[in-house]
Amino acid sequence: MQSGFPLFPEAASTMAGQVDALYVFLVAMSAFFSLLIAASVVYCAVRYRRRSPDEVGGSFHASMVLEVTWTIIPLGIVLFLFFWGARVFFLQVEPPANALELTATGKQWMWRFQHPEGQREINALHVPTGQPIRVEMISEDVLHSLYFPAFRTKMDVVPGRYTTLWFEATKPGTYHLFCAEYCGTQHSGMVGWVEVMTPEDYEHWLAGGAAADKPAAAAGADLFASIGCNTCHVEQGGGRAPSLRGVFGKQVQLTNGQTVVADASYLRRSILEPPADVVAGYQPIMPTYKGQISEENLFKLIAYIKSLGEAGGTPAPAAAPAAAAAPLAAVAPVAPAAGTEGVHP
Repeated sequence: MQSGFPLFPEAASTMAGQVDALYVFLVAMSAFFSLLIAASVVYCAVRYRRRSPDEVGGSFHASMVLEVTWTIIPLGIVLFLFFWGARVFFLQVEPPANALELTATGKQWMWRFQHPEGQREINALHVPTGQPIRVEMISEDVLHSLYFPAFRTKMDVVPGRYTTLWFEATKPGTYHLFCAEYCGTQHSGMVGWVEVMTPEDYEHWLAGGAAADKPAAAAGADLFASIGCNTCHVEQGGGRAPSLRGVFGKQVQLTNGQTVVADASYLRRSILEPPADVVAGYQPIMPTYKGQISEENLFKLIAYIKSLGEAGGTPAPAAAPAAAAAPLAAVAPVAPAAGTEGVHP
């Protein structure tokens, strides 16, 4: 960590230099034109001042060259800034394909992080250098905002909706993390630390098992079986709900004729609001699990569904067949109506 009062937080990510360069350029351009305009005002005030009480100003005609010049040059500058800013923005919101996926839950007034290997942390996060990190986030109560100053990245954490951010740390060290959105009386205390480690030290930390739980996918498989999802979401198909194998990230046809992508947001909505997106060929008989499953357990269920591939996956630990990857998470045993084939997850 830096000591004293630095002008900028330490730059410790692959994107930090690009964000700082854009920021410095914006400040420099703003300062340049502010001084230019101020100097022009002072010059004109002195040069064209009224020198005697009976002096009358003369008329003059505007210069077309001057008009075109001070229109074209600012236009070129703002277009240049737009494309530069858009490039930095798209780099910041599109994580690399090889990013390590973590989850974060914001709650008044703490941050809870979960690693795929099962490690859980509160107001602290351990990550390796040289590895892109993608954080999928949601809030359990009010609007929060996860901010890593040293990585130059921030994203709102919204109740009822998943948001993501990513970064790739470049320097081992300990760095601040904050909530950057006023979220209540103890907002200022919703802070923590990011411990950036070498890949070797990170592997040792993972092996230490501090606050370790089952891997997210395995914990999700246990939950999937314990709440009866696999009684309807039969892996081989033919159940009262769609098989979930290989569904994550695929197009899903709905009864209303629309097609949606079975991403994390779709799975979450299907678990909490089953009638919202009913899969074509099934009846809307799945009960809601709203208020019965925490946001952290929803992450685990989605991790399990995501882990199920076309040809294999982690079986749910239960006598009934494990479910595969599809839109809903769980269905209580419900007798299908006459002529029904299944339930939408």
